[in-house]
Parts: sequence; C-alpha cells; structure tokens
Amino acid sequence: MSTAIKNLLVELFVEELPPKALKKLGDAFAGVLREQLVAQGLADAGSALTAFASPRRLAAHVTAVSEQAVDRAVSQKLMPVAVGLDASGNATPALLKKLTAIGADASAVPGLKRAPDGKAEALFYESTVTGATLAEGLQKALAEAIARLPIPKVMSYQLETHCELPGWSSVSFVRPAHGLVALHGSEVVAVEALGLRSGRATHGHRFEAKVDPIVLRDADSYPQQLASEGAVIASFGARRDEIARQLAAAAARVGNGARPIEDDALLDEVTALVERPNVLTCAFEAEFLSVPQECLILTMKANQKYFPLVDAQGKLTDRFLVVSNISPDDASAVIQGNERVVRPRLADAKFFFDQDRKKSLASRVESLGKVVYHNKLGTQGERVTRVMHIARAIAEKLGDARLAAQATQAAQLAKADLVTDMVGEFPELQGTMGRYYALHDGLDAAVADAIEDHYKPRFAGDTLPRGEVGVAVALADKLETLVGMFGIGNLPTGDRDPFALRRHALGVVRMLIEKKLPLQFHELTRLAFDAFPAGLLQDAAVAIDEFLVERLKGYLREGGFAPAEVDAAIHAQKLGLWSTIPQRLVAVRAFAALSEAPALAAANKRIGNILKKAPEAADAHVSEVLLQEPAEKALFAAMRQVVPAADARFDAGDYTGSLQSLAALRAPVDAFFDGVMVNAEQLDLRLNRLGLLRSLHESMNRVAQLERLAT
Repeated sequence: MSTAIKNLLVELFVEELPPKALKKLGDAFAGVLREQLVAQGLADAGSALTAFASPRRLAAHVTAVSEQAVDRAVSQKLMPVAVGLDASGNATPALLKKLTAIGADASAVPGLKRAPDGKAEALFYESTVTGATLAEGLQKALAEAIARLPIPKVMSYQLETHCELPGWSSVSFVRPAHGLVALHGSEVVAVEALGLRSGRATHGHRFEAKVDPIVLRDADSYPQQLASEGAVIASFGARRDEIARQLAAAAARVGNGARPIEDDALLDEVTALVERPNVLTCAFEAEFLSVPQECLILTMKANQKYFPLVDAQGKLTDRFLVVSNISPDDASAVIQGNERVVRPRLADAKFFFDQDRKKSLASRVESLGKVVYHNKLGTQGERVTRVMHIARAIAEKLGDARLAAQATQAAQLAKADLVTDMVGEFPELQGTMGRYYALHDGLDAAVADAIEDHYKPRFAGDTLPRGEVGVAVALADKLETLVGMFGIGNLPTGDRDPFALRRHALGVVRMLIEKKLPLQFHELTRLAFDAFPAGLLQDAAVAIDEFLVERLKGYLREGGFAPAEVDAAIHAQKLGLWSTIPQRLVAVRAFAALSEAPALAAANKRIGNILKKAPEAADAHVSEVLLQEPAEKALFAAMRQVVPAADARFDAGDYTGSLQSLAALRAPVDAFFDGVMVNAEQLDLRLNRLGLLRSLHESMNRVAQLERLAT
C-alpha cells in the first residue's frame, strides 16, 4: 500500500504565553509531537523537526510524514504450550479464554506458533496490525504533546462547544487557546484539541498584520506567510538572533565602544515578549549615574526589560535600548514613553541610595537582632555572632592578628545591608550595596570587598572572593549555614534544597582547592560547630564531612577526571590538604598509563584483602632476621631502595614522581606472591610477613589508593 508522504505543520494559537517558560514550552510541544508520530510509524528517524514559539503560538513542522503508517506484524505471547494444549493437542479452556480476550477464537488455534521461551515452549499468536491513519495518529500525538507540556501554572476557561446544542465547556491549559492548525502538505488533517477543530487559518501581529486571518497555503509556507502577511517571526531562535543583531547595531550607532550588557536570560525573556522586534535607543538624565550602576542596571532589567549600555570599560552610560513590539514610522513617542517610564524607577534608586548613606553599616547591626533567620536557629543577629566566631578562627589559621581583626569586622557588617532600603527593594543587591556603604563609611577596602564577596560563589562558575578577608568570611558564612541546617536535621533531598546547601558545600570545596588553602576540611566543620550554643544542634559532623566529600567528588569529575581516578585520590591513606588533590589526580593518571600499573593495582587490592582477613592485626614493622624465603628478602630489599625515594618525592609535592617510583616494585611483588605463603603456621613468621605487606600497602597508598584502579 502506498501512502502520500508530505511535510506536516501543527500550530496552537493562544493568548500571550508566560515569557520565562515560552522556549521550554515550544521545544517540548514540538519534541513530543514528533516523538509520538515516529512511535506510531507515521514519521521516521530521518524526519526533521522545526519548533516555532512566539508569544501567541506553539507550532511544529515535521518533514516526511506519511498519510498512513504501514501495516506491521505482531507476535503476541499467549502461554506455555503445556498450559494451552492438552495431551491430545487440543486447546484448553485457558487458551480459548485468552484468544477471546485478544479478539480471536478457536479457529486461530491451528495457526498458533510454537517457539522456545526460556526453558519451555510457548504459544504465540501472530497477526497484522493495520497502520494508523494520520488523523488517528496525530490526534493521539497532539493529546500527548499537550498533556506533557511543562506548564508552570494551569488556568481554566470556558469555550463554546462545537455541537448541535449550543453551550460552553470548561478547558484547562496554560492560556486560553483560540486556534488549531494541522496541515499535511496543503491538506487539512481533521483533529481536535482543547475544544478546537483544526483548520488552515491563523493570526499574525495584533497591530501590524497585513491580513487577518492568515490562510496558510501549505505546511512549508508557514514561517514565510507569518513574516510577510502577519509581521511575525515565528521561530524563537530566529527572533532571538534578530534582537541580538539589532542590539549590537544600535549600540554601534551610539559609539564610544558602547555595548549592551550580556544577559542571556533577559534576551530569552524579551524574545518571548515580542513577535517582530524593533530596537530603539533611549536616554536618561546623567545625574542618575551617581548611583551605583548595579542598582540602575537591575531596575532597568528586572522592572522594564531594558538593555542598559556600558562603555568599553564596562561603565554604565546614560543610554539604554528598548525592544519594542511595534515599528511606527515615527518612533519618537515610543522612545519618550519609555524614557518617561524609567525615570521614576531611577529616581527611587537614587532616593534609596541617598537615604541609606545617612546611617553607617555599624549602626544597623543591632537591627539584625529583630530579623528572624530560622525559627530553630534564631535571628540574623545571632547568626552574625556565629559567623564572626568562625571567620576569626579561620583568619587566625590563614594569617596574623590584622587579618583576624579584618575578618571579624567584615563578618560583623556582612549582613547589615539586609536592613537598608535599597536591599529591601532589590534583594539581589545584598552584599553589593554593603560594599558601597562600607566604602562610604571609610572602611578598609579589604573589609568592603569581603562584605560583597562573602556570598561568592553565588552560582556555578562564579568567581571566588578576591582576598583573604573575603575567603575567611565566605567560608565562615557557608560553614555556619551547613552546620546549622544539618544540626537541626534540615538536610537536602533529591529534588529539594531550599537553603542551597549543595551550592554552599561546593563553594567550600572550590575555595579550599582553588585558593590552595592550608586548611583541613574536617577541622573547619568542628570550628563551625563550636560557634553554636551547646545543646542547640545534633552532632552531624560526620554527615557534613560526607556531604562535602560527595561535592568534592562531583567537582573533580566535572574537572575531567574519571570516577576511578577520583576514588583513588580521595581514598588515599593520608588525604592531606584538598588543595593537593588535583596534583594527586594528575599523578594517578600518569601512573595508570604505565605498563606496571594494572599488576601493581591488582597486587594492592590483594594485599588489602589479606590484611583485612588476617586473624591477627599487624603493624608496619619488619624483622629482617625473620625473612626466610628468597622472594620476601628480595621484596624487602627492593622496598628499602624504592620507598625512601618515593617518600622523598611525596614530601616534596612530586606526586607523579612518587607514584612512578613504585613501578620498580612490580617484579619483586609478583615474585613474593608466587613464592611466599603469607599465612604461615608459625606465628612470628606470619606476623612478620603481614608487617611487610602492611608497610608496602601504606607506602603504595600515600598518593592514592591504588586498588581503586584495579579492574
């Protein structure tokens, strides 16, 4: 049977969709639609998909879609032969009942196929299933695509019913839907969704469409007709690229190296707000530039969806760009309107900034005692006291009395901007405003920087604190949060982490490693516990250490190291400072490339198993007098040559050289296991041989636990 193969277009025309979810909605709608068509045999793996998403439409274009899927043979297992047929080969009641259930009868018994199924034979019913028509398959695919949309919030609305008796039905969807298009080539495919029947008519721009409705000629003309007749760029990606192009061109016309701020999230959101973008250049009064530029940029981005312009040095200018959804011949009214709208916003920011500077940060600390942090952990004021305690202790380990004093002061003031007007209006500016106010108060730049930096890293890939003061306070802040939350049993789950404990832990990991801090992680968690009143917390130190180690593993794996390499380095006998772990991993990788590595790793694993199972515990001590077999004497002699050299390189930080030195032990280790009975009957011999293995095991595992590399 030959069926027509043409391209397919499906469009849902709706009221304005939520902009922050539009791209995800468009990709999901198109992706599930194609997936379902392929699953039903109406399209194949080579069918290309194009997703469209604009403020008022979700659409998908799929190439090479069949009018009807090909028939397919189906083999259905019924039951074991012994159950379905009696001794005479006749159908049992159980078999007849099964056949009836699948729409067959006793006449099908002679045609049943017998085939092996595990240890027994089974009966199979073979039939041909007629391929689905496009109308049937698309109806199912459309329903599935709508059902699986990642809708942030569903709304219910009333829609007039399509039947002889007039009336209204209740429909639930992300936004009210008003049109459905389904075209296979130039033919309409009869389907229904959300109370709508399919057709070929859609709508363009609310104000600038040349015709309304737009009658689509065929599936392939969709983007071109929407652009020429409807003044709509249907593709999300094409619209985004056009906005980016216009932003760059408008900035170039301003000159002096001006460029729009880079913000992918803002660009995506604006792309979801307009159907045909028109970028316009606006300006505001230069007097507002006396306000910290972070405040002005945030209010323009968050409240107005504008693109501020910065100069070549990254300093904010008095110009900004607006992405309009209309393109009038004279845009002056649109420009003036946007300039008029932004002025009060900037004036508010200037007012907050001026008012906040009338009080010092230090004078605001007392107010934190009235701000609840957590009902079990007290106020922000109590939290500040704990962070000060931890920051001082960390700074004393990192530096001198001056660093400790600066870290204590920065920790005391770090949260003070939470009670300022500016941060009250724009919580995203916490820390940033604290730095500005600290500098205004005449505080040391290192303290001011630490007030801003103690939140870092705020997200994956964020920078770390600039100086030692910031590092001390940032570590203290994150450790206080981790210890406090773990101590009251407020642990993150698989899908919930409301206090961002994973991010805090990763921040601790990154600072210890990337700042090369001479601090032991388990000592830090104990320091943090000491800052809390006795009896307030459960003892969760071990759980926090394990949590940090898991974040460490993830950080290293994301750095390109294999899981086995990471496990080997982390489970070393003496892990040491986390700042040395990347060097250890490089050494592990170099060692693993040696020809001797597999045998030594396997031997290390074998030694570990022997020591675990030994009836007596043996320390790393060897009596040369008790060495009897030539192989154990040879191994001991080799160790006396190799181990001191490996240890010297380890102590010098040459982890690669230390591991590679051990390669010389492969032959004597192999010979030892071939020629020596470790568990000798004579106790002193047995303990001496176990001591030899213990000594070897400890020497081999200083850089990494080599048995983790054994396959």
